[in-house]
Amino acid sequence: MNIDILSENGTAVAVLKGEIDHHSAKSAREQLDSFIITMQPDVLAIDLSGISFMDSSGIGLIMGRQKLLKECGGRLEVRKPQPYIRRVLRLSGIERIVRIT
Repeated sequence: MNIDILSENGTAVAVLKGEIDHHSAKSAREQLDSFIITMQPDVLAIDLSGISFMDSSGIGLIMGRQKLLKECGGRLEVRKPQPYIRRVLRLSGIERIVRIT
């Protein structure tokens, strides 16, 4: 998986590309946590438009980053998930704690 973190109108946007599974989630966690701790963004948006596959590791990835951001005084958004990924997110109930656009 590839992650690029950009700034868009004052919001940090992490653009993820590839697949989120058990193996790639660990690397993504480390990269995102390092960014969150170092930069302390008010808002971090995770752009999932480039994700072609996601299993339950993706839910864990999102929930863990949401918790860390909340502890740091920020919030998390999820942007542009593919339709089947949006359905997985909806079924998990994660949309009750994270805004999905």
